[in-house]
Amino acid sequence: MNSQRALIIVDMQNDFLPGGALAVQDSDVIIPVINSLYDKFDNIIVTQDWHPAGHISFASSHEGKKPLDVIETSYGPQVLWPDHCVQGSSGAEINKQVKTDKAQLVIRKGYNIELDSYSAFEEADHSTPTGLAGYLHERGISELYVVGVATDFCVGWTAMDAVKKGFSVSVIEDATKGIDLDGSLADAWDKMQAAGVKRVNSSEITAVVRA
Repeated sequence: MNSQRALIIVDMQNDFLPGGALAVQDSDVIIPVINSLYDKFDNIIVTQDWHPAGHISFASSHEGKKPLDVIETSYGPQVLWPDHCVQGSSGAEINKQVKTDKAQLVIRKGYNIELDSYSAFEEADHSTPTGLAGYLHERGISELYVVGVATDFCVGWTAMDAVKKGFSVSVIEDATKGIDLDGSLADAWDKMQAAGVKRVNSSEITAVVRA
């Protein structure tokens, strides 16, 4: 078994898919690609946005603000979004078409009402850990492949933080979709490349090697 690598499936939740509260355009087309990778990995990690009602990232939590406005917070600029992925809601559920049954860990993030969390490794203050790095290091996993949504937010932040934590990281481009706010997608790829994240295609991922 190739136990040193893991697939991280980021935020493939109903609210981020077509028809959802914060839908990423055409994000449903990557589901078959993600599923095609599923059996190539022994280790699967799933992330899930998990916001309480009234979360700081919701435009509705700030009088006079609307989605895509930016506010200043104690941890820096915060883009405001429509209410999404509220704890226990159908929108917060991982889409049933995405294979997750053998996932070994689900990392829920963004549950602190006063602090957002794009990355699966650190909250948006860049100092509060989620515990994922410790889990992976203890299991001897050193090579990560990241897929899901959105490329320019949760996928990108997860990938760059993973490099900071000492992992070898690849983002599988055709298994991700971005929001692309004012050039944010191209900017995210530039930042990921500068951080040492590899940009690969699903066709380059080989099957698990077994003895």
